Amino acid sequence: MRATLRWAHSDLRTHRGEALFLVLATAGIVASLLLATALFGYATNPWQRVFTQARGAHVWLHTDSAADTGELAGLAGVQSVAGPYPTADATVAVRGTRASVELRGTAEEPDVGRPLLTAGHWLDPADPDGVVLESRLARALLAQPGDTLTLPGAARTLTVLGIADSPERRYRPGEQPGLVWAPPAAVADPGGQVIGLRLTDPGDTDYAVQRAVTVLGAGAIGQVSTWQQARAEAQGDNRLLGQVLGLFGLGALLAAGLAVHGAIGTRIRGHLRDISVLKAIGFTPGQVVRVFLLQHLAYALLGAVAAAVLTQALGSLVPGRLGDAVGVWQGLPGHTVALFAVPAAAVLFIGATTGLAAWRAGRVPPVPVPRPAAAQGSRLSGAARRALGLRVLRVRVRVRGRGVRVRGRRVQGPGEPSVSAVSTASGVPGVSGGSGETGVPGEPGTPGETGVPAVPGASGQPGVPAVPDASGQPGVPAVPDASGQPGVPAVPGATASPGVREVEVRVPPALVLGWHKAFTRRPRSLATVARLTLPLLLIVVAMSAWTTIDRFQSRPEQLGLPTALTVRADAGLGDRGTRTLLEGDPQVAAAYPGVEVAALVPGQTATIALRGLGTRAGPYPYALAEGRRAHGPDEAVAGQGLLDLLEVRVGDWVRMTVGDQPQILHIVGRSIEPENGGRVISTSLDTLRENDPRLSPTLYQLRLHPGADPGEVAGRLAEAGHGRFDVHSVTNPADGLSPLRGVVLGLIAVLALIGLIELLTAIGGTVRESERDLLALKAIGLSPRQITGITVTATACTALAAVLLATALGLPLAHWLIDAQGASSGIGAGIAQAPSPVFLTLLGGTAVLGAAALAAVPSARAARRRLADTLSAVA
Repeated sequence: MRATLRWAHSDLRTHRGEALFLVLATAGIVASLLLATALFGYATNPWQRVFTQARGAHVWLHTDSAADTGELAGLAGVQSVAGPYPTADATVAVRGTRASVELRGTAEEPDVGRPLLTAGHWLDPADPDGVVLESRLARALLAQPGDTLTLPGAARTLTVLGIADSPERRYRPGEQPGLVWAPPAAVADPGGQVIGLRLTDPGDTDYAVQRAVTVLGAGAIGQVSTWQQARAEAQGDNRLLGQVLGLFGLGALLAAGLAVHGAIGTRIRGHLRDISVLKAIGFTPGQVVRVFLLQHLAYALLGAVAAAVLTQALGSLVPGRLGDAVGVWQGLPGHTVALFAVPAAAVLFIGATTGLAAWRAGRVPPVPVPRPAAAQGSRLSGAARRALGLRVLRVRVRVRGRGVRVRGRRVQGPGEPSVSAVSTASGVPGVSGGSGETGVPGEPGTPGETGVPAVPGASGQPGVPAVPDASGQPGVPAVPDASGQPGVPAVPGATASPGVREVEVRVPPALVLGWHKAFTRRPRSLATVARLTLPLLLIVVAMSAWTTIDRFQSRPEQLGLPTALTVRADAGLGDRGTRTLLEGDPQVAAAYPGVEVAALVPGQTATIALRGLGTRAGPYPYALAEGRRAHGPDEAVAGQGLLDLLEVRVGDWVRMTVGDQPQILHIVGRSIEPENGGRVISTSLDTLRENDPRLSPTLYQLRLHPGADPGEVAGRLAEAGHGRFDVHSVTNPADGLSPLRGVVLGLIAVLALIGLIELLTAIGGTVRESERDLLALKAIGLSPRQITGITVTATACTALAAVLLATALGLPLAHWLIDAQGASSGIGAGIAQAPSPVFLTLLGGTAVLGAAALAAVPSARAARRRLADTLSAVA
């Protein structure tokens, strides 16, 4: 055991940087997985807790006042009911902030769907104007107990007595009115009523809705909301953040496991002699395996423990939604189990991948068996051999005086034999230097093959080999100069005119040999490229998510958000007067009148949003992902959520019921719908008026000029309307995803760290495996700089192959993942945005140049090793 620890300690001192990178990568991976767990818990458990404590209703039915709801309590599967409660739509304002609300007359605190007070107290019968606000509505109004709410257009006021949480659908400006509990006397003129059904089996929700609509009649139903819709809205963007963190955390964990596996495999190949010595002095195969396994398990355990401690201690201090999620998650029952289970699972996974690689170390024989030279690599391919003699460039040079030098080569002057100069800067083997150095024989091939023969110079010394031409045939032999030193090969077709010579530039041998070294061992090379591709692929996917969020903010009109403001006017203003006021603002480009009503779907199991926006003369600019715009009568476009709900496609006809009136529409396109979970079908206002000529606009969607500030325009419109306008900004889904930017940056840093580990492993393996070739490369005359260039080129080629593969696979994968998430959320496919070609080029260039720079130092050090050290390493 003592010897094992001493060997592990010595190995740690030798590979400090690699150990540090492994610890940091493991810490980042475990932290991302813990944050993903916290976000999932934060997204699901708070709403579930409120629903359970409030004994929430699974179905809420909004009906007209004349509907007889007494029979609903006797329906099969209905456990209990809440209400019916009289309701009235109203607009309240406090300190200049307005909101659309639903006043719900409640005589006493309900037993089903009970509001959970967070501030203040419940309704007081002695205060007929006291109300309780739903917590999300209170936050939007910045209201506290004791504040006074005004009702624009009415002389009365309301006093806030309390604020309460509710498991019902949340307040969303311009989409879902806020909930206000009030005494029945405060609802003087109810426009309808609402009743809640708590079911014995929540899975029978659709059947219960269908039975309730059958009992009450379709004409009596105004809107149906279910607990699934409320839960989805409560989870919102938190669940998406959790999915992103979890997906990339698992991907990074896989990449880290593969990186550790590759690092151990490379180190085993580089330490075969050391492992053999360990076995020779008495180490068993199991002990050798345990050395590697325990060493890397210690790294993983250190990183996992550090991530768990930091997340537990500092996670709640992170500003924004992540900090809130960690704070709530720490108070949930399963928090302690997850805090131990997630790091343990990560450590076990890394241990499993480590064990597979360490098992190979246990199989190393005690007496090292030298591998044959042929195993070091395959023969040079015909393309590689032809590339060594390929002429890249031929330049005509005018010679002045006795002679000139071209990049260190002397070129004969006038009167001397007419030859062409070949630049030695190309580094082609077999080209002699200007100082009369001996040329190098032709490129060695496989046994039994010879390179291009050298032509002796005038002095009897070996000269420069004949250089093959583009067809691969031997060219003209080199001609010695007047001094008897080796000359340069003559080039056929060279001009014989005095003072004019030609210079040829050939492919540097470092490029050809480096490319050959990178891909000569197919299984090992492909494994290295694959391990390096995985983190780069995840980086491409992460940046695709980033650019998609930017697209929502920079070009919202392409993603179903062509307008920036929604305006609801009081009933006293007519359509013409309202549009005149709205379009009179210099920053308003267009005002689209519209109406939105709830419609029962076929089967009467749910309600959807039926919208009529714009007119045929001024159509609303929908963002279409499929099909065409709705131009003709009874034509409409629908969101992905509605298509999935009704199980229809573009081109189908659908029937829905608005009150007692059926509405049949032809779906001619699929629009990107960020609102209402995509359960929206949209047509023109003229189409809806054909079914109900008395229909008048209830809202206006405003498209602003580029560069206009929605906040300033909303303020001017509210002032111009003298309190008769309810103006709200259109909700952008990207607003709730702002924490995702920090998450993406953190994930990219972790993935880059994993890629760096794999790159260092590949460089180390390439340098070690080149030690056997070092003597041969020096023997054929390659300089240390050229030998360094071979290793740098091999590393750069490996990185380039990984970049190309990651880009080719990452872009389609990112589109599929983002579009799948969009389809599952109801927005629909077609929202993915790939990173720009400039960024992809920058990413690839940084990876390749960084790999080359990292490989330069160790390869240069290895190329300048002493001959005795090289012979010892090869032995």
